[in-house]
Amino acid sequence: MLLVILCFFSVKAQKKQFEPEWNIGVGFGPTFSSVDFQKTTTRSNRLQTQNLQQYAGGLAVRYISEKSLGFIVELNYSQQGWDQYFQDHPEYEHSHKLNYLELPILTHIYFGNKVRFFINLGPKLSFLLNEKEEMNQTLSDYLSSGQLPESNTTYQYYRMADKKIDYGIMGGLGLEFKTGIGSFALEGRYSFGLGDIYNNKKSDYFSRSANRVISAKLTYYIKLF
Repeated sequence: MLLVILCFFSVKAQKKQFEPEWNIGVGFGPTFSSVDFQKTTTRSNRLQTQNLQQYAGGLAVRYISEKSLGFIVELNYSQQGWDQYFQDHPEYEHSHKLNYLELPILTHIYFGNKVRFFINLGPKLSFLLNEKEEMNQTLSDYLSSGQLPESNTTYQYYRMADKKIDYGIMGGLGLEFKTGIGSFALEGRYSFGLGDIYNNKKSDYFSRSANRVISAKLTYYIKLF
């Protein structure tokens, strides 16, 4: 009987070992962004983009609600956009940079204690703060020459984004190292845009113009309570 009682209190004490915790953090890392363009007509050539390297960073609040599970809310400044790929004319250069205020809300799943493997997954909402288009003089001269074939895709030149609000799904994998001065979380992420940059009705040029972002992020967390 005494052994049963001791086992009961031992199990109860083990259950009490876990306590929910709040963390606040700051993170920063590079972004590699492109845009998935799909056109409503096939009469012109496909617009190809390649990764544009920029940066993102911001604040994070994390709540560990139970063993191996919690959630993260972030507020980030994220540089996105695209770099156009000119397969037949490497002398041309064109990029379009989009700077967003980004709010991801992520489910946080982790395994381990001092060293943790974790998965983050959830929706994100973004607001376009500003944007900038860049092209070299060679492309600018060609566009102003009036000699472009009708098959060339030119809608994206000298055209700002139609939509300020963007939304999508974000997922990430990483490792966290807990130390005496705080926790360091190193993560790789992929963001899949569900919204479009340009209008996408049947009468519009693009039926799809969605952000795609690969990023790496190092976040430093401290425990609040």
